[in-house]
Amino acid sequence: MRLAIDTNTYAAVSARDAAVVAALATATQICVPFVVLAELRYGFLYGRRYAENERQLQVFLNTPRVELLFPDEKTTHEYARLATQLRSQGTPLPTNDIWIAALVLQHGLTLYSNDRHFDQLVQLSRL
Repeated sequence: MRLAIDTNTYAAVSARDAAVVAALATATQICVPFVVLAELRYGFLYGRRYAENERQLQVFLNTPRVELLFPDEKTTHEYARLATQLRSQGTPLPTNDIWIAALVLQHGLTLYSNDRHFDQLVQLSRL
């Protein structure tokens, strides 16, 4: 299974949550959307363990099955469709979550997140 992870999933891995670690161990590919990387680094700057958190993140990112995802022109079309759908449903999501969902859909991934915001997007494959 090809997974994309959300910030809360990476936090669970860092905390050595056994269920999350086990789920990621079965993934053939783990994708980290650029937004997740930015959110993590933002959080690191406000913590007391910046250097340690950054070191652990680099180890994770350098794992052969891990890939960073960045938007391109196709992503902007997915983003626009999702934002329009959410607006017409009356269920707006934070901008960062729309970018994550757009990348997941564009690349045919399954999203691993416990963020309930994503429940509004029934077309999104979730773990």
